[in-house]
Amino acid sequence: MNEPKIFDAVATDRIIEMAWEDRTSFDVIKLQFGIGEQQVIGLMRREMKASSFRLWRERVQGRKTKHRKPDESLPNRFRCSRQRQISSNKISKR
Repeated sequence: MNEPKIFDAVATDRIIEMAWEDRTSFDVIKLQFGIGEQQVIGLMRREMKASSFRLWRERVQGRKTKHRKPDESLPNRFRCSRQRQISSNKISKR
């Protein structure tokens, strides 16, 4: 089995944030951080409370936006252009 990658706190928070976002696919997380869907699931399982993880898993399973088709012609953005910047777990004002 693959050894889990070790990330600093900032990268771990960003991966969790991207995994929570509905529009960010696992392919984009893999492109940016080099970890696949199973590694993201493992990271979420380790870093989150069990109840929060279960809610996230239910929401993500089978979601079309989290499992992008290879021939999809959408731009490769890491986040939505309308998404607010998040810093220190507070939504900053524009």
